[in-house]
Amino acid sequence: MSTLPAFRSRAPWFRPKYLLFALIVVMMGYVIAHNESFLIDKADDEWKHIESFKWWLLFHGTAGACALLLAPMQFSDRLRSRFTKMHRIVGRIYVTAVFIIGPIGNYIQYLDEKLGFSRAFTLATTVDAALLMTTTGIAFYCIRQRKIQQHRQWMTRSYAVALVFFEVRLISGIFGFDDSNAAGETIIWICLALAIPLADIVLQIQDSWRARSSTAT
Repeated sequence: MSTLPAFRSRAPWFRPKYLLFALIVVMMGYVIAHNESFLIDKADDEWKHIESFKWWLLFHGTAGACALLLAPMQFSDRLRSRFTKMHRIVGRIYVTAVFIIGPIGNYIQYLDEKLGFSRAFTLATTVDAALLMTTTGIAFYCIRQRKIQQHRQWMTRSYAVALVFFEVRLISGIFGFDDSNAAGETIIWICLALAIPLADIVLQIQDSWRARSSTAT
């Protein structure tokens, strides 16, 4: 009989994704305070800007909030293993929300052309919506086919594209580009170009971290 003490493997208290999601929370807080504060101020001039499409924006904003706020729950291994049914329900909500915010967001941007935004801005929004719906659609197809690993990868890419909403507003706000349409277009294209490559880098780091933790255990 072995006299060696039995050790339980413990999950490391720190993981790279904790830092990543902390940064996302900070980014969300900044954008809500800097860009969406008009929601609690009836006298804000932004209400005049959205008057012509406010009902479309209501559906777009509600669905977008569901997608952006609920998605981080899907990346928790603990929640996914303990609450499988909730994971599936939240996943379906996310997929539905994406296919609402994509077309409606694109239509709102088209209406914004009458208020001074360029057609190039609408084109960037179209590409953003198409990329978001494509990555999400592939992720949904993979889980329907029971391809768990591929589903995780495509969901990560989908959420990376969804975060462009926050990234553009954060960068514009910090560097003072809120009133520059040309700068806004450039920032959107840069964020879109980097979204999927950065998501893949995160996946590689996460897989490397898991392999290292497994080896150490």
